[in-house]
Amino acid sequence: MKSPLSMKIILTGSALTIDQVALIAKDRIKVEVDGEAKIRVSKAYDLLIVAACQGCEIYGVTNSVGAKKDVKVLNGNLSKKGGNKLNDDAIANSKAFNERILYAHNTNVGPELSENVVRAMMLARVNTMLNGITACNPNVVDMFAEFLNREIHPVIYSKGSTGVADINILSAIGLAMMGKPNIDVFYKGNRMNAGMALEEAGLTPLEPFAKDGLSILSSNSYSAGMAALVLRRVEKLLNRADIVFALSLEGLNGNIAPLIKEAQDIRPYKGQNISAGQIRGYLAGSYLWDKIDSKDNDKRGYKKRSLQDPLSFRDASQVHGAVFDIIESLKEKIEIQLNSSDDNPAVLVDTLPDGNSASTQVEDYIVIEDADDKDCLRGMITPTANYEPISWVLYFETLGISLCHLSKISSSRIMTLGSSEQTGLRKFLAPDENSYGLGILQNTCLSLHTEIRSLSNPSSIDFIDVAGSVEDVGTNAPYVVHQVNKIIDNLYYILGIELFHAAQSIDLRKNYATEQNDDGFVQLGSFTNTLYESYRKEVPYVDKDRSYNIDIRKSRKFLKSYNI
Repeated sequence: MKSPLSMKIILTGSALTIDQVALIAKDRIKVEVDGEAKIRVSKAYDLLIVAACQGCEIYGVTNSVGAKKDVKVLNGNLSKKGGNKLNDDAIANSKAFNERILYAHNTNVGPELSENVVRAMMLARVNTMLNGITACNPNVVDMFAEFLNREIHPVIYSKGSTGVADINILSAIGLAMMGKPNIDVFYKGNRMNAGMALEEAGLTPLEPFAKDGLSILSSNSYSAGMAALVLRRVEKLLNRADIVFALSLEGLNGNIAPLIKEAQDIRPYKGQNISAGQIRGYLAGSYLWDKIDSKDNDKRGYKKRSLQDPLSFRDASQVHGAVFDIIESLKEKIEIQLNSSDDNPAVLVDTLPDGNSASTQVEDYIVIEDADDKDCLRGMITPTANYEPISWVLYFETLGISLCHLSKISSSRIMTLGSSEQTGLRKFLAPDENSYGLGILQNTCLSLHTEIRSLSNPSSIDFIDVAGSVEDVGTNAPYVVHQVNKIIDNLYYILGIELFHAAQSIDLRKNYATEQNDDGFVQLGSFTNTLYESYRKEVPYVDKDRSYNIDIRKSRKFLKSYNI
């Protein structure tokens, strides 16, 4: 098996997965640009130049951008001797325009993004360029690949995008590729100015030209790259939620009946069935599968196992499974985003309108290099609105709401495990009558859940007109993704607190069983027992009141790193 350092992922523009984003962003796996994809990029770029020379009006090339879309950047005779190459004045004007728009859009503020997120966004952008629709110069693609492989990561601030292309955020990448001394980067972990990094790496600074500047700054790759990383975090969190719940059910001496396959098959939602199946697997060999009759009840001093547990225990697979279903839908949508162009305008090589869409308006977008040459470059340069990411942003907001439900159900289980009426154990799982136990952790849990409730509120609808009312809609995509990321951070605390309660309740049951000379009573499942024993090496049993904030932090850290 190849080591991560020797691995390479080939970028084609159509096959990038969320798992690969994580490998390249976090594990620094190198990339290689597919040869056929590179040809597509070159052909689109060539068609773009032909169109400019023929006098076509092109957003971000012959004309400026945003509210200045009608202002000419290139005017008059653009070609050399009527051919398909731009003249020297046009080239100089275009390069000056590209530099201006990259500087003018570099207005982001706020905390610096992690290097992992910067890598994810650069990866997302270069992969969509490989569709051959962006029409950037092929050397722009090369520079993105070099930045990833040589670990040159521009310093990028996190706030500024309204979620209809991350223009304020991405401009710093273009300026870094130009080697601007007032732009900082991290080069192999060391912070320095971009010019110094390019020199040390042996790279020639980029000279953006034609559509290069717009191609670099106008996409949703910041939002999409970050979304891919957040989805990976959610998947891991959900798996840990299942096994923590399984241990909580053992701590409760709960009723396993709602999880059995026969009960689950009645309503075949994919997510809830997967969650229930995982939980059953974690509880294989558990004492919960054995009936406790009234005689055992009297002997052991426990309440009889409940016919119907509180809903937070009965409904676990349904709530956890709903999150799973949303994740699956989102993965599909994010991978579409990662593998398709969100460029405006779009350069479509070898594509011409069919009879149904042909019109005098559409004819203005047709470009043919030489009508007398059937093998010449031909295609369309058409405006699009594919920079609009609403299709997946709404699902991301739904994910935040679903995680709020996950938070609520975990919080409710924590309250239940602290209830002597529900568990038959001491109130707040206190080790003795003189100890207060874990009761005050409920306040901590409520505080964390309150934040999650606020973070789960939709924000894609919060928008005002900008850019002279040209940009009059938005999705706040980066903020939506950031919200979900913060929810995950809080949820690890809440699930850590649930794990703390579950393990304490197991210990109290084991202690009582030992006192009754009945060591076999609390036989944990094979997986939950491994979780319990591993956890107890990090966070000890509460035999007297202590500073629980330390235990909460340790529980969270343990859960984040625990491999199931």
